Amino acid sequence: MSEPLVRVEGASRDFGSGAGTVHAVREVSLTAAPGELVAIRGRSGAGKTTLLNLIGGLDRPTAGRIWVAGHEVTAAGERELLALRRHTIGFVFQSFGLVPILSAAENVGVPMRLARLPAVAREQRVTMLLELVGLGDHAAQRPYELSGGQQQRVAVARAIANDPQLLIADEPTGQLDSETGRSIMDLIRALVRARGMTALVATHDPALLDLADRVLRLRDGRLDAAAAVASGR
Repeated sequence: MSEPLVRVEGASRDFGSGAGTVHAVREVSLTAAPGELVAIRGRSGAGKTTLLNLIGGLDRPTAGRIWVAGHEVTAAGERELLALRRHTIGFVFQSFGLVPILSAAENVGVPMRLARLPAVAREQRVTMLLELVGLGDHAAQRPYELSGGQQQRVAVARAIANDPQLLIADEPTGQLDSETGRSIMDLIRALVRARGMTALVATHDPALLDLADRVLRLRDGRLDAAAAVASGR
């Protein structure tokens, strides 16, 4: 069995203090292997987004430790976290998060600009990525000219622009109809298979869970005791 790409040990995240403390994530431990798609399910408020934010270095746990690709996220400084988010971790959000004044191609190119990839290489990679997600003919269109499913495909292309080892997707189908949502999950599944990246996908849609290698359930910030911690691969 390969070393896990993601390892979480006893992670907790509290908000507030005293009697008003909210325990959003409670002593969660899990691993995810390279090339594995792990779905994290749970009702709204179960802690899915908070857990993904902790793993992605967007927030820090109150207790516990987290590693991604050999880097201890919980001990990293801001500069190291920025480097991780630029080169190792890609993010897809429910709200798409595209820049409205930029074209699809320009949105996909943003991470590569930040990584200072030369213009010619950047343009070639943008073209390849848009083709990969089925939007080769939509490079010049802006987000408001695209459907919700097309916008999320642009967001996926942007998330993998710098070839990350980990893709974090927080309710990526939450604003889409069931058929379009299925196509986005199929796309993420195909990318995991083709590129060997790890994907953590939060979803409350049971119809999409069959695409995952494993399904972990969060209830009130805790991982179900029945959920496997070791990778299933």
